[in-house]
Amino acid sequence: MDTTRRGFLKAGALGAASLTTLLRVKAYAAVDIRISACDWSMRMANTPESLSLARAIGLDGVEISATGDVGDKMDIADPALRQAYKDAMNETGMVVSSVAMGCLNNHPFATDERAPAWLEQTIEAAADLDAKVILLAFFGQGDLRERGGLLRRGGSLKEAEVDATVERLIAAAPKARDAGVILGLENTLSAAQNMEIVERVGHESVQVYYDTGNSTDNGYDVPAEIRELDELICQIHFKDGGNALGEGRVDMDAVAAAMKDIKYSGWVTLETAVLAGDVEASFRRNAEFARNMF
Repeated sequence: MDTTRRGFLKAGALGAASLTTLLRVKAYAAVDIRISACDWSMRMANTPESLSLARAIGLDGVEISATGDVGDKMDIADPALRQAYKDAMNETGMVVSSVAMGCLNNHPFATDERAPAWLEQTIEAAADLDAKVILLAFFGQGDLRERGGLLRRGGSLKEAEVDATVERLIAAAPKARDAGVILGLENTLSAAQNMEIVERVGHESVQVYYDTGNSTDNGYDVPAEIRELDELICQIHFKDGGNALGEGRVDMDAVAAAMKDIKYSGWVTLETAVLAGDVEASFRRNAEFARNMF
């Protein structure tokens, strides 16, 4: 288990002694990243074969999808599928960096009556696969922001949905803590709005999954938000629309400086574009760029 400040945060409950240790480590910790990629971006969603591709590319792991033909049970709740992932992990030396609940974009966490059970199943699966972060997606139908209002720099919130999200996160957070899992919120909201939600939940197992591309597209000051969120960031997506990293709208130099300032230590997950139809070359190029940032 990591002994950095961020590693402690992801491990579970924090006692007074642990907090003192974290504050000491904060002054000395350096940026220490591992690189994974989203299985859907590699065009291998929901399949253990994504781990073999990650190895071929030279990555450290894969962010896998908890999705499929969603009914009462998530695909990832199937022990046979999880065993297939574990077999692939053993064969390739790759790890599951995180589990993404992209299904929540079409079946919103705040309103779908099945969502709390899906999250419980995903927590169990993440623990079984030794993945430390679950991405809870809030886009599309699951967006917590009013689409008819201001669409940039925050906009107005769907207050009822936010309230329901907070209530459901409060119920799920202790289960996540017991499993050693962080619930990471990825959405269209500003850093300040995310911080308000996290503070309302009031549990160390609920943090923010930050996405440089989404936040740039929504008009936010990405480096400032990274510094503002600081240790509330459990994981980071790198992406920049249809561009290779460093060649689009996202100021990756400024992102690197902000990550250094908060002494980020953890996974950087590539949700990057496939250029010229070449998955391996595209991800190899972006992984090299990400590593060279630090």
